[in-house]
Amino acid sequence: MSRLAELPLLVVLLGITGCLALLPALHGVATDQNELARAFFYAALILLILTVMLGIATAAFTPRDAARSHLASLVGAYLLLPVAMVLPLREALPDTSLINAWFEMTSSFTTTGATVYPADRLSDTVHLWRAIVGWYGGFFVLLAAYAILAPLNLGGSEVASGRVPGRGAHGTAQVTRTAEPSERLTRYALRLFPVFTALTLLLWLGLLLAGEPATTALIHAMGTLSTSGISGQSGLAGSGAGIPGEMLIFLFFIFAITRRALPGPGPAAQRRGLPGDPELRLAALIVLSVTVILFLRHWFVAEAAGLAEDAPRALASLWGILFTAASFLTTTGYVSAEWQSAAQWSGIGTPGLILLALAIIGGGTATTAGGVKLLRVYALLRHGERELERIIHPNSIGRGGGDARRLREEGAQLAWVFFMLFAFTIAVMTAVLALLGVAFEPALVLAIAALTTTGQLADFGASLPIAYGDLTPSVKLALGLAMIVGRLETLALLALILPARGRR
Repeated sequence: MSRLAELPLLVVLLGITGCLALLPALHGVATDQNELARAFFYAALILLILTVMLGIATAAFTPRDAARSHLASLVGAYLLLPVAMVLPLREALPDTSLINAWFEMTSSFTTTGATVYPADRLSDTVHLWRAIVGWYGGFFVLLAAYAILAPLNLGGSEVASGRVPGRGAHGTAQVTRTAEPSERLTRYALRLFPVFTALTLLLWLGLLLAGEPATTALIHAMGTLSTSGISGQSGLAGSGAGIPGEMLIFLFFIFAITRRALPGPGPAAQRRGLPGDPELRLAALIVLSVTVILFLRHWFVAEAAGLAEDAPRALASLWGILFTAASFLTTTGYVSAEWQSAAQWSGIGTPGLILLALAIIGGGTATTAGGVKLLRVYALLRHGERELERIIHPNSIGRGGGDARRLREEGAQLAWVFFMLFAFTIAVMTAVLALLGVAFEPALVLAIAALTTTGQLADFGASLPIAYGDLTPSVKLALGLAMIVGRLETLALLALILPARGRR
């Protein structure tokens, strides 16, 4: 393990990709799909041989600035690993185009979950490969959040610390000394991987007991823990688990809302219990508010039509709204089988604009969720609350101690900077898609779906569903790059590109 940890991060990630390609090969053998098994096996061998060659060539690699090297490796992983993941997919689907395969793997690895293929075109083995890539991407996001971004005050950590993004707690030299791969990356990988894997297996077992087939249950378990929202041929609505399965998935959404729900990452995550966690409380407030507003909207229309007395359909629509709202807030994108019950019950559709807003808010910091993140929204809300108090009582003293003051002041300022950068990126991406020939409404929905890593917004965020397979290659390329930007966050990219003086 120590010798492996001394290799460059990209080489290690490439080797892991090759090892993961063996899992669909085993699935193909178990399901008598020998051609698919052979395709994944040969691709895995090629990737592993390439890893050994690169490992020998870079065995003596020692970066001058480990902190920036890790950040560059994080960017390089999202640019290069999907290209390596294309090889097994092209072997399994020889009739697909290169841009479609790259878009599929980029979408899966960034936990976006957008797909260009109809569900019935792909076999369960290929769907399993998509889910494995998404699960791998979700674990890599967690590892990067703790081992790479947090020491540099990125990924939401800057809101709590109030320090300049891109710098460590005591300067770059301190971060450079502590950010060795053999120490930080290995330590957090060994802590996070058993927990992340155990939670996935636990949800898989629960979905199996709820009535889902084995492969479908594993795909949904991986899609939930990684917030990729990837499904197999049947989708969540036709998986066979019904509402009990959705309830299990709903419980596991908590790991995309707050990092404190994940046991084992570090002592700092356990300093405050879950009931007092601000991200969890804000997420509960948002989900319950959206559920009540949408349910009452359908209720009044159904009452006017004389349908309000249908209690079973009313309860089913209530659960469908609650589950779907929590799913899009965590940027998972699973839709309840009862989501359409509200529309059928009242006769009116459910506005996709609310789903877009939920995805933009996003989940918790240091989780697999995308979006702006709940902690940044919470800091802005506390800052606004304090400003209103000062208008009424100008000489009042803020409550909460030094941490709360830092969150309301420096943290809120950094949160506002990120929010403006995020909004500017949405505007730029929408303009780029419009220049490539996409109409304004689909362009806006696709831009938000890519930057929030919630690919399912294309089906439910617009007035009409948007098919990724019908888009031009240039639009797919732009969306793939937008997924990478949304997954990395603009602050991390600026911290890598700008010199130390410009990061101020």
